[in-house]
Formats: sequence, structure tokens, C-alpha cells
Amino acid sequence: MVSIRDIARECGVAVSTVSKALNGQADVSQETREKVCAAAERMGYMANSAARALKTNRSYNLGVLFADESNCGLTHEYFAHVLESVKAEAEARGYDITFINGNVGDKPTSYLQHCRYRGVDGVVIACVDFRDPRVQELVDDRIPVVTIDYIFNDRLAVVSDNVSGMEQLVRYIYSRGHRRIAYLHGQDNPVTRSRLTGFYRACEALDLHIPPQYIVPSTYYTPERCRIDTRRLLQLDPRPTCIIFPDDFSYMGAMDALAEAGLRVPEDISVAGYDGISLARVLHLTTYSQDTRILGQTAARQLISLIERPKTTVTDRILVRGHLVEGSTVRDISKEPNH
Repeated sequence: MVSIRDIARECGVAVSTVSKALNGQADVSQETREKVCAAAERMGYMANSAARALKTNRSYNLGVLFADESNCGLTHEYFAHVLESVKAEAEARGYDITFINGNVGDKPTSYLQHCRYRGVDGVVIACVDFRDPRVQELVDDRIPVVTIDYIFNDRLAVVSDNVSGMEQLVRYIYSRGHRRIAYLHGQDNPVTRSRLTGFYRACEALDLHIPPQYIVPSTYYTPERCRIDTRRLLQLDPRPTCIIFPDDFSYMGAMDALAEAGLRVPEDISVAGYDGISLARVLHLTTYSQDTRILGQTAARQLISLIERPKTTVTDRILVRGHLVEGSTVRDISKEPNH
């Protein structure tokens, strides 16, 4: 079996340098790290996880707490991509992933108890009810935690810039001549509140008055609910010229409602989504694409930093920007009379 001494001889460096390079420590040059890692892969080196755990007093195992409100699990494409990025980054740094839930076998347990049972070094928390006392108990513990799209005091958070994202989306729709812009938003949570803030900020800056009935509470990732709420908007007089939906997937329900009303997109009505999932590309949907790769990668990287360098890792909020995808579902009516 290949040892780190074999790698050290191959690279002409000290054993301690190989150890530091393989464990991602900062006091090794990038050139040396790449040389060592390439040699380790070429020689078929595999670390003994039990020995490494005894030496470092760590399990090299990250917990992931993920319990989405829509009960879609990993079929929720947005979060599936985020979590895949968490997994890829963790594995690249020598860590495994364990999903945390409220049971150990058939025995109900708290999230914190499950983390202790599995011996995880830290936890990424994404898409849960952050008001759940079990989540609060976990966050209040000393275990390293990074949250995605939610901010706790004194905890590191990686957050998609939903305020800026929605502002960009509204400004783009406005630039296409639309003044009657409706917004079906998701259920009340920090993400929704941020997007509503972005929506109203853009409208205020553009001196755009939006009637209260154009702002309709809906739900994320629920096409059937979106279909019902879209019907409500289509009954308004005057009808919106453009509707923003909670997310790209929910728009599937709106498609049914628009077809039932005999409306074509974008000839008769314009639409926009949010998230930038693959469905949006298939439908050429105008949307705001969140950077799931950077969100997941940053969350894993920061959590590992908290675990390995707790005294020098800043507990902060890290904003991750996405980008506007123009698509073809927002018609340019700026030059049409009485738009």
C-alpha cells in the first residue's frame, strides 16, 4: 500500500509537507500542493480514515441537514444542484457527507443528537424550517455550522443575493416596456422577504406603482397552487402584462392556466421565473439564475475552514450573485402604443 513516505520520496519533499498538502493546510504553496496531489492520485494513495481520525480527533464527515417544505427531497432541482456542489467540494477536500434527519433507525431523535451519533465535524443547513426548535438547538450548540440562505447571529451564512436578483429581473421587465407587473411570491420566509424587498426597491426606483392585488402569496415548487393563483391574476382588470412566478418549476402550473385562458406567451402575456433550472432553458424562460455551484462550493469550503481553522475563520455573511437570463418570454412592448 502506498504511504505518504512513498509520495514524499517521489516528490522530493518532506513527509510533513505531503501531509499538509493532502489535508489542505494553508502553509504549502499551490505548486507543491498540486505536485503532491497529482503524485498521490497517480500512485493510488488512499488515506486510512481511521488513522487520520485518531491523529486529528476529527471524523472527516460533514452533516447535511436538508428538509424542504415542499417535501420534494432531492427532486428539488435547485437544492439538488446546491447539495451536489457541497458534496463535490467536501470530497475534494477529503470529507464524506452524511444526511442528518430526525431518526436514528426507528428511534426519533433531535438533529443535534443525530449529529453526535454520527460524529460529524460540522453541518451545512439548507432548506429547513429555521423556526423549528430542533434546528435552533443545533445552531445553539458549539458544533461548526454553515447555513444556506438563512442568517443566524454569530453563525456563518452563504446567501444567494435575492434582493439584487429580483431588482435586476424587475428592471429588465420594465426596460421591455411593462408597467403592469404582477408577482406571485413564495411562502413567508427569509428568501421571500428578500425577493419582495428587491421587487419593491426596483419599483420605487423606477417610480412604478404596483396595485396591491398584483402581489399574490403563493408557494414555491408547487405548480398546482401556481395554476390557481395565476387564474386569479388573469381575472383582474386591467390584467398584468407580465407575471413573475415564485420559481421556474412552479411556472409549469401557470402554463396550464394561461392555455385555459387562450393566452400565448409572449404574444398575449409575458412571464418570468426565478432560479435558472434546466426547465427554464428548455422553455426559454426569462429568469434569474442562481449560482448553485458557487453556493454549495462556498458552504462546504467555509464549513471545512471553520472545522480546521476555527480561530482565523470569520463568521460572516457571504453573498453569492447570480445572473439574469433574458430568455424569450418577456415581450418588448416599449414601442407599442398604450403599453
